[in-house]
Amino acid sequence: MHSLGSNLDRSQLFLESQSVRSESTSLRSSILQNHIENGRSYHSYKDSCAQFEKDSSLIFTPDMQNEICFLTFHNKLGFAPACEPDAKVSRALDLGTGTGLWAIEYADMHPEAEVLGVDLSPIQPRDVPPNLRFEIDDVEEEWLYSQKFDYIHLRFLNGSIADWPKLIKKAYEFTQPGGYFEIQEGDFVITADDDTLPPEKPLAQFVRLVREACVKFGRAFVEVPSMKQMMIDAGFEDVVLQKFKWPSNPWPKDPHFKQIGEWNYYNFVQAAEAMAMAPLTRGHDYTKEEVQVFLIDVRKNMRDPTIHSYMPM
Repeated sequence: MHSLGSNLDRSQLFLESQSVRSESTSLRSSILQNHIENGRSYHSYKDSCAQFEKDSSLIFTPDMQNEICFLTFHNKLGFAPACEPDAKVSRALDLGTGTGLWAIEYADMHPEAEVLGVDLSPIQPRDVPPNLRFEIDDVEEEWLYSQKFDYIHLRFLNGSIADWPKLIKKAYEFTQPGGYFEIQEGDFVITADDDTLPPEKPLAQFVRLVREACVKFGRAFVEVPSMKQMMIDAGFEDVVLQKFKWPSNPWPKDPHFKQIGEWNYYNFVQAAEAMAMAPLTRGHDYTKEEVQVFLIDVRKNMRDPTIHSYMPM
């Protein structure tokens, strides 16, 4: 995927060992409330911005996405030096932690580090490594952490953030000198280099409609390469952009990409309705039934091996 890793400066990594317990803030009850719409559960908090379903019924999908990332990265959690097994890290922050799987794996790899995972959805497990804790909060609100972090990780929040430069600036302010901030993102584009996915195909229409709706919601998808300049503008140095491809199905001949395509297809099948329902009903006046019928053809396109489409990541 597009993976952005950077360090603040070349000064010696400064490690702190104080507890993060003092930075815990009280939960606002509105964050924990959900409402049901078209048979799907959404946050009541900042309701107009909750265009994608966030509930326990989707736990399988982010966990599958985590495995696809692990496969894409050749068994790495990330590309920042802080992800190396022998890296010395005191404090790490996982923004948009979801089910917490990435944070759990990172905490297991770095038992010396205090790891904090933050998300709006309380869908994280209770049985976690002793050096990991989760906090339910909105990453777009004021950050009240008492200490900075050696490593901040963010994955798959595109389409959910109103102001990316502001969020990246916050990450800069809370990254230790010598620390790292890594963004692992996609910008929800599906394309084909051989023109086997023309604009009239349902899959291409699906992507266009969801992206248009997110603009209406004030949460437009940002082109990931542009985040590199945002990081530089925020003050980060040595910013690196890496690009990957997720095939839409197992159409590639290469075994590595074929496996990614197989996983990505099932990931998409699980997530399609949750991704489409609010954008299409709220943003384009579809009925629930119209969305479900439309998605039948979208899924057919996604599985069609003659359509050589992929997601730039």
